[in-house]
Amino acid sequence: MKAQEASVSVEELRELVREFARREIAPHVREWDRDAVFPGEVFAKLGEMGLLGIMVPEEYGGAGLSYAHAIAAIEELAAVEPGIALSVAAHNSLCTGHILAFGNEQQKRTWLPRLASGATLGAWALTEPESGSDAASLRTRARRVDGGWRLSGSKAFCTHASVAEVAVVMARSLEKEGGAGVSAFIVPLASPGVVRGKKEDKLGMRTSDTAALTLEDVFVGEDALVGAEGEGYTQAMAVLEGGRVGIAALAVGIARAALEASVAYARTRKQFNLPLAAFEGVRFKLADMATQLDAARLLTERAAALKDQGLRCPRLASEAKLFASELAVRAAEEAIQIHGGYGYTKEYPVEKLWRDAKLCTIGEGTSEIQRLIISKELLAGG
Repeated sequence: MKAQEASVSVEELRELVREFARREIAPHVREWDRDAVFPGEVFAKLGEMGLLGIMVPEEYGGAGLSYAHAIAAIEELAAVEPGIALSVAAHNSLCTGHILAFGNEQQKRTWLPRLASGATLGAWALTEPESGSDAASLRTRARRVDGGWRLSGSKAFCTHASVAEVAVVMARSLEKEGGAGVSAFIVPLASPGVVRGKKEDKLGMRTSDTAALTLEDVFVGEDALVGAEGEGYTQAMAVLEGGRVGIAALAVGIARAALEASVAYARTRKQFNLPLAAFEGVRFKLADMATQLDAARLLTERAAALKDQGLRCPRLASEAKLFASELAVRAAEEAIQIHGGYGYTKEYPVEKLWRDAKLCTIGEGTSEIQRLIISKELLAGG
């Protein structure tokens, strides 16, 4: 069964992805994490399954499924290998999602079938060395020339920058302060002047490719501009809203894996001639993890439901991302505590979950930025 089969339910897709992850990914997790391998062959198979264009309409070669399907798939991948889940989430929500939401018909027809099939991997370039959370202060420039634009600048922490064939790049094209001067451009990464920087040697999420991207007077045609000039920052904020729902699902998957590992260990590990599960201190940790996991999943599903209705949900997307990402870190840490000394070794999976979880509180808006968004919406009556 493939994701693009019209009759596939969320639970059927969940089971499909779960079995794929156990069969194709689980046996290689430790090796890929150790060597920071981006498993291209896995992404080819994910493309064949329809998971790299899960929300792209069928007319553009996608699976035509919902946010509810997408978050289920991401959770299942994350429960086995969070780095692969991160790449799937980023490919779908950022580059592909940006073109789907704001591209014109020609751009959609050109790029979406390639992205949805996995024949082309997508990157998304907003963050810069000097502008992280303050994204509106980006310095990459786009200047008009005959027949198009010339882009110059540096981008940092771009998912898939080393392996992607195309990127949506945010650059300042107007002499206006803040986000008002930013435009979005589709940039084929084989273009002259594109320099792929070093691949980051990361704490966690090591199977997800992350690298710098430098644009040295890169030419793109008039048809590269996404939407109207000056709309890039507004587009990017809308894209990030959907992306945060994906990161929340990723965090839910990590927290679930931490809980499942802890339950299994508590049942079998004995101390004082009793299984750990017999001790109230351990049982309470498991109860708190399970309760908070259910709450995080419900928040994420609620945000996904609003997105499926075509509604904006900045506050709820941020709430889901904030709560789920901080839970993932907390659950992984509790899992290490339950495992004791073994939890601090690579023999058990929980130390990796801890390393992987931390990015969820940073990527696509830090926890601090989520709190700013939530409070802004709350005070505005949203």
